[in-house]
Amino acid sequence: MAALVAENFRFLSLFFKSKDVMIFNGLVALGTVGSEELFSVVAFNCPCSPARNYIYGLAAIGVPALALFLIGVIWNNHTWNLVAECHKRGIKNFSAAATFLLFGSIMGRAAVAPITWSVISLLRGEAYICALSEFVKPSSLDKFPADHGAEVLARFPCKDVPANLTKFRDEVTRRLRYESQLFGWLLIGIVAVLVFLTKCLKHCCSPLSYRQEAYWAQYRSKEDKVFEVHSRILAAKNVKQFFGFVALDKEEKELVQEFPVEGVQPSPQWNAITGVYIYRENKGFPLYSRLHKWAKGVEGNGPSPEGHEMLFLAS
Repeated sequence: MAALVAENFRFLSLFFKSKDVMIFNGLVALGTVGSEELFSVVAFNCPCSPARNYIYGLAAIGVPALALFLIGVIWNNHTWNLVAECHKRGIKNFSAAATFLLFGSIMGRAAVAPITWSVISLLRGEAYICALSEFVKPSSLDKFPADHGAEVLARFPCKDVPANLTKFRDEVTRRLRYESQLFGWLLIGIVAVLVFLTKCLKHCCSPLSYRQEAYWAQYRSKEDKVFEVHSRILAAKNVKQFFGFVALDKEEKELVQEFPVEGVQPSPQWNAITGVYIYRENKGFPLYSRLHKWAKGVEGNGPSPEGHEMLFLAS
């Protein structure tokens, strides 16, 4: 138990430090596996009662998957960029392809954890066995007593059955675990194929070369880091002004001394650099972000003869 808890804390630490999409998705999957294992150990407890088994089994798979999906949507920066875009500018400047691309990116990232949860649940088989044991047809079991029905079959996941039904319980459990694991492996295969096709489609439809796309990703990452440095300098200046002193490490002291911050930009400029950004070019030159677009003095948000939307979303 302690090992599982420690594993999840390590996962959270890496989770918040990771910026790469593939590493991010991998950490989400690993964290979900650890959480599912913890849930199975301490929380899953089949009621072994007709009509309740089915609801409980499906809830054990579906409800955590739904919660993980919503958390994934909430933690995705594109979600809140979309909210800001709709609030400030509406969606009139988005083409159908751009809208599909945006929602596909949000949903695809958010689906990593729930799919992982569902796959692990199916491979383990406990929830599936609990949900469907009462629906096994007694006639499919050789020499199954005619006076026993769904009520006895519903108790099979809890092993609370008469001794003369033990072999039937083992057969039902084995059969349902086989079905559950088969669905789990099929789900893995389908997701793998979809991910492969999506990556191929993304790179085939991208207006950027591989090196330019890598440069764009690096630019976006560095832009975020510089924003963070600026906020640290401004916070240090304000705290020093309030208290009269501020404790900083050597690197931060050098930054504060070298780059004195006199103020921040007004709200209209913040609004100009906030929102969804689809890759655009102006007169043939790339614009890598809303900040880049603002710095170049490019007006407008939608496609135009000189600045056109390239339908490629920043990762």
